[in-house]
Amino acid sequence: MAAMVAAYAISFAYPFLFYLCHAVLVLFITAFIADIFLLFNSQVKIKASRKVQPVLSLGEVQHVELHIENQSPMKMRARVIDELPEQLQERNFHLHLILEENEKKKIQYDVRPLSRGEYLFGNINVFLQSILSLVERRIIVECESSTAVFPNIIQMKKFELMAFSRLNTFQGLRRLRRLGHSYEFEQIKEYVQGDDYRSINWKATSRKADLMVNQFEDERAQQVYCMIDKGRAMHMPFNDLSLLDHAINTSLVILNIALRKHDKVGLVSFADKCDVFVKAEKGGYQLRKIMEQLYREQERMFEANFENLYSIIRSAITQRSLLFLFTNFESYYAMERVMPLLRRMNLRHLLVVVFFENTEIEDYSKQKANSLEEIYNHTIAQKFSAEKLQIVQQLTFYGIQSILTRPEELALNTVNKYLELKSRGLI
Repeated sequence: MAAMVAAYAISFAYPFLFYLCHAVLVLFITAFIADIFLLFNSQVKIKASRKVQPVLSLGEVQHVELHIENQSPMKMRARVIDELPEQLQERNFHLHLILEENEKKKIQYDVRPLSRGEYLFGNINVFLQSILSLVERRIIVECESSTAVFPNIIQMKKFELMAFSRLNTFQGLRRLRRLGHSYEFEQIKEYVQGDDYRSINWKATSRKADLMVNQFEDERAQQVYCMIDKGRAMHMPFNDLSLLDHAINTSLVILNIALRKHDKVGLVSFADKCDVFVKAEKGGYQLRKIMEQLYREQERMFEANFENLYSIIRSAITQRSLLFLFTNFESYYAMERVMPLLRRMNLRHLLVVVFFENTEIEDYSKQKANSLEEIYNHTIAQKFSAEKLQIVQQLTFYGIQSILTRPEELALNTVNKYLELKSRGLI
């Protein structure tokens, strides 16, 4: 069209171009009308459908499939726009493909949900063009659907497989040799170096003419609770997820493994007050119940009330239990304020305080300083990092177990700590 406008302008100087421009214009209008008839006739039919999992995992990349079928007797170009949930904040999503006549195509794209809740997918919009590509036709395929984004189920399954696999040590998980005895007899096996000589079964040894030892398995039906701080200290983001989301994903992992170990699991979440208390029980229903509670958890803009948490634990948890407390201490003073309450919890239970390294400060403190101002900033950053280590030392001094970890290593380090405490029979 731009060329025709230019040719019409030039035709004032060269009149013979005027008739040529007329011919091109007529040809263009004819092609335009023909393209309309090609696209908007009754033989043009497009079917589309979407396949998405009913439950998505928070923070994991997952696939969505679109099935497009061209039921028309001609080849067409298509631009597909799927109406994505508003939580994904995707404003420029489209897919291009070429559809042969009577062809079915499957296309796939990835989504990574970053918040828990219900995600609503809208219609599928298919914009069609014929070979002429002068006109575009939009076909709206109504296929609204919804899916729920739960805490990271994929991560839960992965760590469950790793924790019970013989190859788990290659993945960073470890099982320690038992330092003492439990009361659950498992089997009699041949003695190997490192076994407790007090476990030697002399009767079996005399029969086999070789040293045999009794092997005991981990005690069962012990109580494991995950206590999640939902206060403002857990709002800090890391890798597009808040520290609360990382704690929720890890809680699901550790409680699932504890259930597979035949322990009882429970959940406590708190901020200025205790919002959720799920009493420790066994069975598959307990995991679904906890998952539903974690699905609805939201941050609160209040300081964590550890006094209220201690009163709930003292009155509701009467049996000695393993308590994983997910919180975040950014300063030594913040830990010092709640230390008396942590010590009281540790007297009645086995308390493990899980808190996070500030990865931004850690990475900044390792950079090279090029000016006096940067030297001051690096000094302050190193001071914050040193305070984190001081918190660990203070907790250890009072006999409280602790995990100081980067958010991406949270699940791995927490599972390792659970397996270690279980193997040592400390629960």
